[in-house]
Amino acid sequence: MSGGQRQRVALGRAIVRNPQVFLLDEPLSNLDAKLRAQMRTELNKLHKRLGTTFIYVTHDQVEAMTMGDRIVVMKDGFIQQVDTPQNLYDSPVNVFVAGFIGSPQMNFIDAKLVSKEGKLVVEYGDAEKPFTVELPDSKAKVPGIEEYVGKEVTLGVRPEDLHTEEIFLGAATTGLFECKVDVTEMMGAETHLYLDCAGTTLTARVSTRVTAQVGEQIKMAMDVNKIHLFDKETERAIF
Repeated sequence: MSGGQRQRVALGRAIVRNPQVFLLDEPLSNLDAKLRAQMRTELNKLHKRLGTTFIYVTHDQVEAMTMGDRIVVMKDGFIQQVDTPQNLYDSPVNVFVAGFIGSPQMNFIDAKLVSKEGKLVVEYGDAEKPFTVELPDSKAKVPGIEEYVGKEVTLGVRPEDLHTEEIFLGAATTGLFECKVDVTEMMGAETHLYLDCAGTTLTARVSTRVTAQVGEQIKMAMDVNKIHLFDKETERAIF
């Protein structure tokens, strides 16, 4: 039997014993992409039918996000965060969790938090003419954020929160910038744009209606309500 067949047989042997807890260590690792997707669905159905605890070990974030009720993210043997899939995605506690969950991964930008005219602003890119992102009130009032004014921070933004459509560009009052398109990847239902923004590399996940070409300069709008900020030294989330 192939490795994939042996894995499925081992899973069947475990099921017929009616255990109180299943420990599954990368049970789908030797399957092809199509069979992996089918088996994820079958395992989800099986879990609901049996009502038994499944402890599922995987390096595949898709498996973790689609199958887990709660996910434990580990690094170097230490637990980084325990939470629901949605909370891990929306509120990562540090740079590692933020980069691990999501595909393409979150963009991380070296930046500086400054105060201008009573507003908190994140600056990055060219030192003489930086891109600026004014923090919305909900993020500017996070407890303890004043301690980071004047300091280097890491700005995080997910690829789907970078927009090229006119409806976003026209409505945005901050977080606007211009980039050169380095690479485009047509993914069928979406397009990935790999961008050079004054030396800062970003990835955007956009609609297939966006017709940007390699070498073209395009305008982008960052959804400032979806950005993340991390401590530069500890890599812990500020918000």
